[in-house]
Amino acid sequence: MRWQGRRESDNVEDRRGQSGSPMGGGGGFRLPSGKGGIVLLIIVLVAGYYGVDLTGMLTGEPVSQQQTTTQRSISPQDEEAAKFTKVILADTEDTWSEIFKTQLNAQYAAPKLVMFNGAVNSGCGTAQSAMGPFYCPTDQKVYIDTAFFKDMRTQMGIVGEQNQTELQRQDQAGDFAQAYVVAHEVGHHVQNLLGISSQVQKAQAQASKVQANQLSVRLELQADCFAGIWANKNQERTQFLEPGDVEEA
Repeated sequence: MRWQGRRESDNVEDRRGQSGSPMGGGGGFRLPSGKGGIVLLIIVLVAGYYGVDLTGMLTGEPVSQQQTTTQRSISPQDEEAAKFTKVILADTEDTWSEIFKTQLNAQYAAPKLVMFNGAVNSGCGTAQSAMGPFYCPTDQKVYIDTAFFKDMRTQMGIVGEQNQTELQRQDQAGDFAQAYVVAHEVGHHVQNLLGISSQVQKAQAQASKVQANQLSVRLELQADCFAGIWANKNQERTQFLEPGDVEEA
């Protein structure tokens, strides 16, 4: 897939390398005495390393008040994945802006992309990277842990030989599939802008559990369809696909 050297979106909030610090708060630590206090402290420190702020257990303050963060290093592979994601986001901005202008006579309001590691606080609550990429309609942001791409390639069993570089393995693993993941989440944003998501939510509120699940499946399939529209229009505009990309994906 041809993506290097193209425009990268700047509509990005980079939270990678950040994790909650156990040093915040104004109420001071309330460490219980004995072994229980030590165990509690260890739990808070480990959770902080993985991006989950539990210092409220020590200070008595709500988690939302803990704002201090620490920085962790970002690997070259993760940086490459970030550049890739920014290019794809830029492609969706250009594609949907044109579609909204020509077909809806409207201005497209692009979602902000939040890149994170481990865990993240969103308008839809706290999320773990294990959930995979997601869209939050409350704050109209797309959230993605770029390590998801590596997990995706590994779980699909398509990681190459051990002596290959990470970038080479990424090429083999179907970068168009990775781009489609980003476009799918942007598809949910388009559904939100068009009022489709709210219509589905209203229908689900009046439906049985089985019917509500069926509506959720349809919503996901439509987001896939919108990703397909992006791929089609973007191919016409940039010729970014190479032979075998679709089959590989």
